[in-house]
Amino acid sequence: MNNKNFRKSGMAIALASAMCTSMGANAAVELYDKDGTSFSVDGYFNAFYVNRDDDVSDTRDSRIKMGFLPNTIGFNFSKEIGDLTLGGRSSFWTTINDSLDSPTDTAIDVRQFYATVDGSFGQVLIGKDFGLYARSNIFLDEILMGFGSPGAAGGVSFGNIRTGYPYPTPSAQITYRSPDMGGLKIAVGALDPADTVTGANDENTTPRIESEITYSTNLNNLALTGWVNGRYQSAENGATTIDSTGVGYGLKGSVAGFVLAASGFTSKGNNPVLISNGAVTEDDADGYLLQGSYAFGANRVVLSYGETDAEIIDLETENTTIGFFHDVNSNFKLVAEYSMYEDKNRTTGVTTTDSDTVALGAVVTF
Repeated sequence: MNNKNFRKSGMAIALASAMCTSMGANAAVELYDKDGTSFSVDGYFNAFYVNRDDDVSDTRDSRIKMGFLPNTIGFNFSKEIGDLTLGGRSSFWTTINDSLDSPTDTAIDVRQFYATVDGSFGQVLIGKDFGLYARSNIFLDEILMGFGSPGAAGGVSFGNIRTGYPYPTPSAQITYRSPDMGGLKIAVGALDPADTVTGANDENTTPRIESEITYSTNLNNLALTGWVNGRYQSAENGATTIDSTGVGYGLKGSVAGFVLAASGFTSKGNNPVLISNGAVTEDDADGYLLQGSYAFGANRVVLSYGETDAEIIDLETENTTIGFFHDVNSNFKLVAEYSMYEDKNRTTGVTTTDSDTVALGAVVTF
């Protein structure tokens, strides 16, 4: 079984899905391919001029920032041995927005560092990769290569994280993926658990379990993709037990250049921004994302709206984005976006952020 399709997992699959076009431009550059062994490199580079006006704080800010996806370089390995194909990927994601805070020190994080074993049974992945819960929600986002809602001052924007879906935090894992069964694919993994209770005697007697089922088909030139994903974890500290559960779902259809997509999630005991260590409660969070796009020639326009209602962090958010993407060529893209983001305290109803953002950017891939 050839592993080339799997070698472009992670960022490459995400970008290809986001474009819903021939993102063959994002195929890795083969540096070596001989006698069943291959080594390749892929890269993603972007920068945006960002002008943001926040009515609550009465401030206007102009920045040069990266978009929703950080700048990335990835290395892919593959070797065929008998009936198995052994593979691996390491990718390094870097910010370009720490220049003034740390003039000679750029923050780099490793979101993927894993090996794969492929055969007729499917694939087993061991190492660090994105989680399965909310994975397709974010990877199939129509503004994945854009900017979206505001994020951390020194990092990426948040896209639609916290306004429609949580982030599938990269985690240590052992994950099984089934072969393609007529468009149906199943993945289930044991992931390193998040420390959702604190104290000297906190326990995680079982790993975090995440899974995803996807189905893709084509009906008279109507391409459809549907998915359901989820997670479960239980943590204890003496008399305190936190059960964390979450379900993500979505449906995306495309025909004649038009794309319509709807996705959502509901969870308990999960931070709706990202899964990380830190004490939480078993309060709820849910959200949804609605998107439409139309591609004509080298251009694509997108309208996106998302909301999250999070009892667990006492926050309500919404984000509307209008985006325009233009392919100069297969490796070079120009992006223009206008986003309206608002969040408020769920209990008091007081608006804490009300910002309009204009983002003009360029993306180069190889």
